Amino acid sequence: MDYFATLSAFHEEMHCEAFTYTRQTLGYQAPEATVEPLAGDAWPGDVEISGGAFSLGARDDGRFVFDNEKWAHPVEVLPFRMARAPVTNAQYAEFVEAGGYDKQEWWSREGWNWRMQQELSQPLYWQKNGLGWQRRLFERVETLPEHEPVIHVSWYEADAWCRWAGRRLPTEAEWEFAAATAPGMKDSKRYLPWGDQLGDASLANLFGVAGRCLPVNACAAGDSGWGLRQMIGNVWEWTADWFRPYPGFVRDPYADYSEPWFGDHKVLRGGCHATRATLIRNTWRNFYKPDRNDVYAGFRTCAL
Repeated sequence: MDYFATLSAFHEEMHCEAFTYTRQTLGYQAPEATVEPLAGDAWPGDVEISGGAFSLGARDDGRFVFDNEKWAHPVEVLPFRMARAPVTNAQYAEFVEAGGYDKQEWWSREGWNWRMQQELSQPLYWQKNGLGWQRRLFERVETLPEHEPVIHVSWYEADAWCRWAGRRLPTEAEWEFAAATAPGMKDSKRYLPWGDQLGDASLANLFGVAGRCLPVNACAAGDSGWGLRQMIGNVWEWTADWFRPYPGFVRDPYADYSEPWFGDHKVLRGGCHATRATLIRNTWRNFYKPDRNDVYAGFRTCAL
């Protein structure tokens, strides 16, 4: 009975997030909690991550997890370099202003077809105002906050930016390794980037406290063991991988949660500002088709 009660509560919490981004899609009035853009700064640079043997997925420790997180299994992660923060609006604007949406060379075949069908020349909700950029946030238009993570971009757009910038999206294993481990940590991993306890809003932009993204240098107290910021909260992060079952996958009683979507959805990690704090963890696997740009998705990159 506890399983079904928790499943029902978490499922409703996911719908609350969906209601929030649908409110954005329709241009409805902002939730009361939504604040004005906060002052912040960029958080550039990469972190060297050693890689090594790693247990990807959730462990059976009595806490609720979804069937697609089951169960932890060994993988080998090669050394890699990951950005300390997600790609910002300012960084993405450079791609747009360089003609990124007009040059097929930066796009996959599927991505270019999607971009042409959508007739996009910049991210959804962006608009040019003179020499600067604006974006619509719910019912109002504001100056594009340059140090907030870019949001409402599809996997195709994230992939195109990476091709243009000479970067790449992380794999699921790399993302979880970076979020859940620390230098010298062996045979164990953290439930959250900063540890095993949820904490408060100083650690992550979750639970709708701000009603919007924060600058990428915010929430320093929630850095992962490798010094990566906002691995949890602020914006969902696209990964390179298709959504597939882990070895030995067994469907849970909610048959339609994972199994119907294997193979044609991409995995996102980390949660966003509209994700309930009690719901998210390092092993959580969100999944959307690569053309979705209405959801609260951005991306973090790795060096080639």
